[in-house]
Amino acid sequence: MEMKSKEETIIGTLGIEFLETSADRVVATMPVNSATHQPFGLLHGGASVVLAESVASVGTWQGIDQDKEIAVGLEINANHIRGKASGIVTATGTPLHKGRSTMVWDIKITDEEDKLICVSRCTVAIVKRTR
Repeated sequence: MEMKSKEETIIGTLGIEFLETSADRVVATMPVNSATHQPFGLLHGGASVVLAESVASVGTWQGIDQDKEIAVGLEINANHIRGKASGIVTATGTPLHKGRSTMVWDIKITDEEDKLICVSRCTVAIVKRTR
């Protein structure tokens, strides 16, 4: 399984940028604009979930044997706390559990004023590469 470039994925489509990536902390930003809006001009909850799962998956990938394993989202939940019409949101993820077959991540999405926009918990499965 070959990894696609950022531009070929939803990460590129939504404009997600990774600022920090490690097995213990991942920080990424995403613009709030027409590409990430719902029909009423606010940040779409689904876009926040994509950002949260991306952070958790990249963090998990940092802590596994990348030649033999991949990280895939298994379960995610999100509470959308506050609306946002424009600007940038920042997701900060930290692991709550690091197991052999799953990792659980806590992700907080904030705005430029550090106001909480969304909180999420994501379970990521660690699976063997098939190719």
